[in-house]
Amino acid sequence: MQIRLFVAAALLLVVMAVPLASQAQQRSNTPTQPAPRRADGTLNLGSTEPNKGFWMPRQHWGYEEVLIGDKEIPYQPWAKALREFRQGTLSKYDPEGYCLPPGGPRAMTTPFPLQFVQLPDEKRIVILYEGGAHIWRNIYMDGRSHPEGDKLTPTWTGHSVGRWEGDTLVVDVVGFNEGTWIDGYGDPHTEQLHVVERFSRPNLVTLHYQATIEDPGAYTRPWTIAFDINWVPNGEIMEYVCQENNLWLKRLTRAEQQ
Repeated sequence: MQIRLFVAAALLLVVMAVPLASQAQQRSNTPTQPAPRRADGTLNLGSTEPNKGFWMPRQHWGYEEVLIGDKEIPYQPWAKALREFRQGTLSKYDPEGYCLPPGGPRAMTTPFPLQFVQLPDEKRIVILYEGGAHIWRNIYMDGRSHPEGDKLTPTWTGHSVGRWEGDTLVVDVVGFNEGTWIDGYGDPHTEQLHVVERFSRPNLVTLHYQATIEDPGAYTRPWTIAFDINWVPNGEIMEYVCQENNLWLKRLTRAEQQ
């Protein structure tokens, strides 16, 4: 009986694979539309019609898979040991699992929708994240500098200032607290973390993200990651309250009680 069920399931997968493969082929043959632009000619990183569309990141647990130029992350010994401990405990102490915000590049690899809202009159860009503790980021586009000394208060998402280099949005970020992990496996950082992000939209359905990570407190030299994020044209960001149904925390609580 078990063998018969296995064979039936295998045949069902084969049948389902045919139309899926056909759909994938059709998508690959569909001409890619160009990236949209705003009325002033600036690249549009957001929706082409009101309240429609979002970017859908995918999870990258370890950034070795998206490294650019390097074969491995240039850890200082203590940082590598801490990452290995966190990974070995199956990310049990992951702050994002406790509904705390992801910061830096990890906010772009949390598998929940995000949207760009460009506000040229206010000279800033806002990124809205459905997941990741339901946070947002302000990117100041008015030419300001980062606060210095005691005026720079460390926060979860840091202090972001941006500028356009052609069709690429370049964002310089400092002022992170040490509460976040850089990726899902637990790469650490110190308050010296400095991230330079580059956002571009080579076509309608692709957001290209690149980030250079510099932290002399945890790494021996700067290192860079890059990956693409897909566009969902009819998507709408929904209300998401992490604390309301935190399955991660419930699982840990059950494990500790056993």
